[in-house]
Amino acid sequence: MIEQYFAILLFIAVGLAMGIGLPLVGATLSRVLRVHRPDPQKLSPYECGFEAFEDARMRFDVRYYLVAILFIIFDLEIAFLFPWAVVLDEIGMFGFVAMVIFLALLVVGFIYEWKKGALEWD
Repeated sequence: MIEQYFAILLFIAVGLAMGIGLPLVGATLSRVLRVHRPDPQKLSPYECGFEAFEDARMRFDVRYYLVAILFIIFDLEIAFLFPWAVVLDEIGMFGFVAMVIFLALLVVGFIYEWKKGALEWD
């Protein structure tokens, strides 16, 4: 009975060894072999090496969020094209016309945003 599950058990053992063993070995080697020369700039709280100019709690311009939301919307809408392309033969002309209407609405929305200046940073 155990012979039937040997491949699965071997797969689990190798996966655990790779998932637990390799990161431990890598972390240990990097700690042993690294060059450790701390200085005040490296130990500062900011990666760029100098103090921030303004308060970290300052408000962001709303255009930043607008562009991010627009990117997510268009990215998700374009993601609908992949499943449609896969099943295009099965859905026929009705599916093709529906996607043309969908893409037309997408282009109209994009042109509207472009004309309103939502994509400009000034």
